[in-house]
Amino acid sequence: MNDEKSSNREQDEQRVSVPETVAEAPLIQTPPEFAFADEEARGVISGEIIAGTSLWRDARRRLFKNKLAVFGIFVVIIVALASLVGPTLIKSSTGYSYDFIPRDASLTKSFAPFHGPDARFSWTHPMGTDNAGRDIMARVLSGGQISLMVALISTLVSLLIGVSYGAVAGYIGGRLDDLMMRVVDVLYSLPYVIIIIVLLALIPAKTPTGQLAELFFALGAVSWLTMARIVRGQIMSLKNQDFVLAARATGVSTPKIIFRHLVPNALGPVIVYATLTVPTVMLSEAFLSFLGLGVRPPRVSWGSLAAEGAQNLAVYPWQMIFPAATMALMLFSLNFVGDGLRDALDPQMRKQ
Repeated sequence: MNDEKSSNREQDEQRVSVPETVAEAPLIQTPPEFAFADEEARGVISGEIIAGTSLWRDARRRLFKNKLAVFGIFVVIIVALASLVGPTLIKSSTGYSYDFIPRDASLTKSFAPFHGPDARFSWTHPMGTDNAGRDIMARVLSGGQISLMVALISTLVSLLIGVSYGAVAGYIGGRLDDLMMRVVDVLYSLPYVIIIIVLLALIPAKTPTGQLAELFFALGAVSWLTMARIVRGQIMSLKNQDFVLAARATGVSTPKIIFRHLVPNALGPVIVYATLTVPTVMLSEAFLSFLGLGVRPPRVSWGSLAAEGAQNLAVYPWQMIFPAATMALMLFSLNFVGDGLRDALDPQMRKQ
């Protein structure tokens, strides 16, 4: 009997013994189910030590793997730089600015791209001229400055209003949340064009700069509704987390909890939606300019240039083709960047 017990004990020890190669393997720091990439999963299974990563580093890696997003970033940078420095370079090299009208009556008419007054090839006007003889390329690049400025500043206004409104509603909750969201629902039910017309009528501007500031505020004031809903949902999912409860227990004030602890943790969706808001606001500005409610002379934008070119589309198609094509390229590129950021910051994509 003793021999049988000793043999059984030896078999059990052999069954639970650990091979030296496994015992000497490095410690696993990341479980396979939490690995962010295939390489990390293979390293975890093989027992290798995996270097730490972060959400933003991982998102950047996935963003630059998205070819459409990289193309969009490249186009946005090129068009933005061309709009910033292009008008100055054109004026210094050719003497034409976006509002320069030649004194010679023979030059105050529309010329085709790369053509001069004698119908010969010329580099002076690569995009042609309009009915007043103004260089279309200089006007398109100057219009890019206004369109991008309107889109960016209006988006910042919508961010300021939407993030604050949604964060307060989501954190406070209760009847205040219900009341604030009902206001958003009512504003959603109204056509945004009517709201903008009312705002522009209530705040009349006497100068072109004042009219631009009025347009910034009007577009930003109707673009924050979706942002408020997104931020509210994010705050509601975060407000019962341990770090918020710890902040409450230590006596941190409500505004500090909202804007110092909760809002920074909801920046992922905010950045994505802000990137997608820029082309939406730009398109809204173009539509308003097409109706005569947007940027007014002497300033120009892509929308106002397209509206002017549409009047002569059958005779001088280049007057509309170039501003419309530039705006469309910018809109597509910004949407590509926004979609790439959405995929890069999506938590579900981290497992792929």
